[in-house]
Amino acid sequence: MSVFSSMRYCLGEPTDYGNIWAALAFMPFGLFFDFMDGKIARWRKKSSLMGQELDSLADLISFGLAPAAAAFALGARTPADHLLLTFFVLCGLTRLARFNVTVAVLPKDKTGKSKYFEGTPIPTTLSIVSLMAYWVSQGWILDDLPLGVVAQGTPFEFHPIVSLFVLHGCLMVSKTIHIPKP
Repeated sequence: MSVFSSMRYCLGEPTDYGNIWAALAFMPFGLFFDFMDGKIARWRKKSSLMGQELDSLADLISFGLAPAAAAFALGARTPADHLLLTFFVLCGLTRLARFNVTVAVLPKDKTGKSKYFEGTPIPTTLSIVSLMAYWVSQGWILDDLPLGVVAQGTPFEFHPIVSLFVLHGCLMVSKTIHIPKP
C-alpha cells in the first residue's frame, strides 16, 4: 500500500499531500505485522523456511522498497538519486539474505531466538521515514528538499539527503555492528 500510495502521489497534484501521507503512514504497519508474525510463530512453536523467506521479503518491501519509493515521490528523482536509492534497497536485500543464511550459526538464547542482529535491522529505516514525514509537514518536498541539489545541471546531480539512505544501507550490511535483540 505504501509503494502504491507513493506512485499515486507522483501521478496527482503536488500540493495534495494525502497520498504521500498515506505512503508514510503505511510503513509502521509493516513493523507491527513483522513483530506479530514472529510472536505468533513462537507462540505456536511453528516455523518454516518458507515463512522465514516470506518474512524477509515483506521486510524488504516494507522497510527497503517503500521508503525508497517515498523518497522518490518526495523529490529525489535524479538519475544519481535513483542509483543511490537502489544501492539502499540492495543493501537491505543483502542484509536480509545474510541474516537468513547465518541465522543458524548465530548465538541463540534459550527460546531459540538469535541473541543479536548483525548490522542494523532493516526496520530501523523507519527513522528515515519519520524524518520524511517531518519534511512533508514542513512542505520541504520536491524542489524544496532539505540541503537542495548538488552538481545541478550535470550528470552527477543528486540530492544530498539521499546520502542518509546510503549511510543507513552501509550500517545494515555491517558485519562489525552487533545489536542485542530485545
